[in-house]
Amino acid sequence: MPESPIRKLVPYAEKAAKKGKFIYYLNIGQPDIKTPEVALKAVKDNDVEILSYSRSEGSDAYRKKLAAYYHKFDIEVSHKDIVVTTGASEGLLFLFSSIMDPGDEVIISEPFYANYIAFSTSSGVNVVPAVCSIDDNFALPSIETFEKLITPKTKAILICNPGNPTGYLYSKEEIEKLAALAIKHDLFLVADEVYREFVYDGNQHYSIMQVAGLEEHAVVIDSVSKRYSMCGARVGCLVSKNKLVLKTVLKFAQARLSPPTYAQIASEAALDTPQSYFDDVIAEYVERRDTLITELQKIEGVRVAKPKGAFYCIVELPIKNSDDFAQWLLEHFDINGETVMVAPAGGFYSTPGLGLNQVRIAYVLNKESLIKAVHIIKEALKVYKD
Repeated sequence: MPESPIRKLVPYAEKAAKKGKFIYYLNIGQPDIKTPEVALKAVKDNDVEILSYSRSEGSDAYRKKLAAYYHKFDIEVSHKDIVVTTGASEGLLFLFSSIMDPGDEVIISEPFYANYIAFSTSSGVNVVPAVCSIDDNFALPSIETFEKLITPKTKAILICNPGNPTGYLYSKEEIEKLAALAIKHDLFLVADEVYREFVYDGNQHYSIMQVAGLEEHAVVIDSVSKRYSMCGARVGCLVSKNKLVLKTVLKFAQARLSPPTYAQIASEAALDTPQSYFDDVIAEYVERRDTLITELQKIEGVRVAKPKGAFYCIVELPIKNSDDFAQWLLEHFDINGETVMVAPAGGFYSTPGLGLNQVRIAYVLNKESLIKAVHIIKEALKVYKD
């Protein structure tokens, strides 16, 4: 089981903090945006007397409300097409074990969310990377490239849309090409859509669940974590019209009994969050993204891909080893007692040797903090020796 490239540096950050250093945390997608009051209020004001199990697939009330939420995005599903999970992570774990056997393969556009490797390792599944490049802003490789990667052991294609760690947003045309490929080769097309709301510059999110004819192949993984700044709730869901997939996933859900009851109450209430909340949050993230990109582009030798969604970007630095650099920042460098924590990007690749000179930055801090953090990185690069 691989270490998390996002969390493995935590001990060094803790030591730095104990020494009195202030750390700008750019390493993890923990938004500083406040959780909607309607969600917190639903728990605070609840009169539950027995905190009992819910159904293994999640409460009917929450799933029906989720189906109504998806309807707003032209995703027509019933509550019976939804299984509530303990975070999107559990949804992917259940899915991998449901649609693949040990030794089977899943094609994933690379770089990808680091825990996809952990989930595949847990399931005995092999990741086959479809490599994307910072040279073209991490655009989807050609469909011909995807098709060459398909073998008799291939069971699924997995994308994150918008992407973590790149912020790449798949176009409708790209989604339809992937859908056609999945149908042609009888594969599952799995989309991690937890950042659906966070789309910028007038672009629109297009879900795989909107593709006609893909019903038996499409599986969406979703979560409340980022959407409502509720990472600690650990509530996600799996959505599909494939009844056999849902039936099999439910067996795994039954084995863990039920998703957390209070967190479902909060998540159900969060669906009443007004659109104004998202309008404000998206405007804030656009400003943060633009501030971060502008400041990074001022540093000689630095390249950065401009995200169209989510709140991450991959940054290429004029160094050889970002693992060493990230640890060095925490152990040996500060400006007036302040330093930065970043996520080395090598852990977001499964192809050996890729991403070693890159870091992922989550722009989840306010603009002033981002400017200070980039300044620290700029000055650190002047004195750091590989």
